[in-house]
Amino acid sequence: MSDPSRAVASPAGTQTSAGPETVLSVEGLTKRYGSLVAVAGISFQVRRGETFGMLGPNGAGKTTTLEMIEGLRAPDAGRITLLGLDAVRHRRAVQQRIGVQLQSQALWPELTVEETLKTFRALFRQKVPLEGLLERFSLVDKRRALVRNLSGGQKQRLSVATALVNDPEAVFLDEPTTGLDPQARHSFWDLIRDMQRQGKTVIVTTHYMEEAETLCERVAIMDQGRIMALDTPRQLIRGLAFDNTVECSFAGSVGRERLLALPAVRDVRNEDGSNFLLTNDVPATLTGLMGVTDDGGERVQGLQVRTATLEDVFISLTGRRLRD
Repeated sequence: MSDPSRAVASPAGTQTSAGPETVLSVEGLTKRYGSLVAVAGISFQVRRGETFGMLGPNGAGKTTTLEMIEGLRAPDAGRITLLGLDAVRHRRAVQQRIGVQLQSQALWPELTVEETLKTFRALFRQKVPLEGLLERFSLVDKRRALVRNLSGGQKQRLSVATALVNDPEAVFLDEPTTGLDPQARHSFWDLIRDMQRQGKTVIVTTHYMEEAETLCERVAIMDQGRIMALDTPRQLIRGLAFDNTVECSFAGSVGRERLLALPAVRDVRNEDGSNFLLTNDVPATLTGLMGVTDDGGERVQGLQVRTATLEDVFISLTGRRLRD
């Protein structure tokens, strides 16, 4: 997509060396299902203690990528080095040292919370004390409750607790807040921040841009099996040719070219009857906009200004919204 607002980013699927503290190195990772290329030769690295995000819509290849790294799915090509080991050749050794929270919760509805944690702890040589897990995830009062009777937020906390039963060096969270209400989502973010404070390396997939911006030190934006850009959220947003979006609407129609000619406007998009003016000078754009009338002679009606986000980066790279 040729667009003046296109983000300046690292070449698709590549990232420079992360140095001696690299925990995860992925090189040329590929997965095909017949004619469908789910993951198309991507490469990236994750540093020790980093919270690394993979942001993209459903079907972008995020979950498939994680499953190959975790040893749950065999890659067709490429190399994965995790915690200094070849993650394919030494799959079982690697799995003893990582924690995995799957997108589809692997919880048994007829077990209690305590029984669930004990079952997962039995899979590992190294074990975290049970009482500590229950306290950390606010599940002490629910220890004898059946999983099927837990709320969505409680199930999600339990799911992450199962990923930490072995005190892992790296934790993989696949869409951890999908389906949670805003309050539960923000509570879950606190759990991830707690992992950060403990120095855990966290790799998280999400399609929530606010989640990626809030939690992640670096973000890989994925679409159609490829990494479109990779950098810190701030640098990805700074790479855009605009700083803000002015959303406006009119009772009648206004030609796109008239809006595009307004001061400091770099591009114009129209969605559901609203116009989105991408600008790097809000006051200049608003001054010009006040003089625009629609085909019925009416001036602008609805008006809203927001700063650029990772959603704008995704649009600039792909031409569509993150959740289209």
